[in-house]
Amino acid sequence: MAKKKTLHCSFCGRTEADGATLLPSPAEDACICIDCIETAASMLGMMSDNEQDGVVARARANSRQNGKAPARQEANKPIPKPHEIKDFLDQYIIGQDQAKKYLSVAVYNHYKRLDQPVGDDGVEIEKSNIIMVGPTGTGKTLIARTIAKILDVPFTIVDATVLTQAGYVGEDIESLLTRLLQVADYDVKRAQRGIVFIDEIDKIARKGDNPSITRDVGGEGVQQGLLKLLEGSVVNVPPQGGRKHPEQPMIAVDTKDILFICGGAFEGIEQAIAHRLNSSFVGFSTDAASRKIERDRFMSHVAPQDLRTFGLIPEIIGRLPILTHLLPLDRDALRRILTEPKNAIVRQYVKLFAMDGVELTFDPAALDYIVDKAIEFKLGARGLRSIVETIMMNSMYDMPSTDNKKFTVTAQYCAEQLEAAHFDASAV
Repeated sequence: MAKKKTLHCSFCGRTEADGATLLPSPAEDACICIDCIETAASMLGMMSDNEQDGVVARARANSRQNGKAPARQEANKPIPKPHEIKDFLDQYIIGQDQAKKYLSVAVYNHYKRLDQPVGDDGVEIEKSNIIMVGPTGTGKTLIARTIAKILDVPFTIVDATVLTQAGYVGEDIESLLTRLLQVADYDVKRAQRGIVFIDEIDKIARKGDNPSITRDVGGEGVQQGLLKLLEGSVVNVPPQGGRKHPEQPMIAVDTKDILFICGGAFEGIEQAIAHRLNSSFVGFSTDAASRKIERDRFMSHVAPQDLRTFGLIPEIIGRLPILTHLLPLDRDALRRILTEPKNAIVRQYVKLFAMDGVELTFDPAALDYIVDKAIEFKLGARGLRSIVETIMMNSMYDMPSTDNKKFTVTAQYCAEQLEAAHFDASAV
C-alpha cells in the first residue's frame, strides 16, 4: 500500500500534524492553510484599490514567468556592435553623429557589462552613465526612443520635471523606476538590467546660489535624491508609483546594473561656455585672440564645469561621466529630416493621404519654404511638424470628401495657408 504524501502549506510550511487546516490546490500539488488565508485577507484589507492591483499584477507576472519562457531572451541574441547600433540610428535620425556614437558605445558596453564573466582578476566593469546637452528640437528624446527599438533590455523614458524631494507634493525620486518595472512586466531581474532615459534633467538644476530660507525641493533636493540611483544601490520602489505609505508593499530594485541616460536643453548654458572660452583667450597672442567661435557652435565646447555653473551639483556630474552634445540643426539637416528618415514627416503625410486614395506630392520649392520658416522661427525639428501640420490642415479636411486623386503642395500654397492661419514670427 502506497504511503500517503504529507501535505504542507506552501506559504508557512506547517502540516496537518501541526494543527493546520489545509486547502489543497486542484491544479497543482500545493496547499494553503486557513491562517495564511486570513493573513492575506487582512493585508489586502489595509491596502487601497491601486495597491491591491499592484499585488495582483506582480503575482500574474510571476505566474507568467514561472509557467512559460520569458517573452524576450536577451542572452540568446548576439550583442549589437556599436557600428550596427549607429547604422540603425542613422535610418531615423539625421546628423548628430557624435551623440549617436556616444550612445552606441554606451549601450554596447552596457550589454558587455551585463555579460561580464566573474573572474579572479578583481576587475569589475563599472557603468558609465551619459548626459546629453543640446537645444530643444535637436533630437535628444528621438535618439532615446529610436535606440529602444534595437534593445533587448527593458527601456523607459521618464520626465524629471515631476520629481520632488521626498515628503513634498509631486513624485518621489524612486518612482521613476516604477516605469522600468512596468516595462519589464514586474520582473525585477530583467528591470535591473534595463536602461532609463531621464528627460528634462536641466529642469532640476539648482535655482540659485544665494542662500534661502526655503528648500529647493524640485531642484537640488531632487539631484541629491538621484545620487544613490545613478551610482547604484538597493531602492524600495512603490509598485504603482506615487507616494510611499507605511503599509504599502515595496519592491526592492538594485540599480547597480541599470544604465541611466540623461538629456536636457540647458537653455542659456551658452553664456557660461562663452564666458569660460573668453577667459582663456586673454593675452597678447593675436592668433588666439582673433579666433572667434560661432555662437551656434558654443555647445560643442560644453564641459562639466559649465554644467556646474548652470546648476548641477558636483556629485551628480561625477556620476554622469560621459558628456556629449547635440548641435543646432542647420538648413541642410532640416531639409533632409523632411524626406530621408524612415518616419520622415513628408512620408507620414503621403501615407495619410494614400489611405484615402489620394497621391500627395511636395514640390522641392515647398520643402525649402518650410525649412526657411523653421529656421526663421527657431523651432528646430519639432517646428517642421507644426509648420507642415498647419499647411496641410485644410487639405486634410477637404480631400477625403472630394473626387480628386492627386494633390501637389507648392510654395505658394504653403505661404497662403500659413498666412491664413496667422502663423508668423509674432505668434511664436
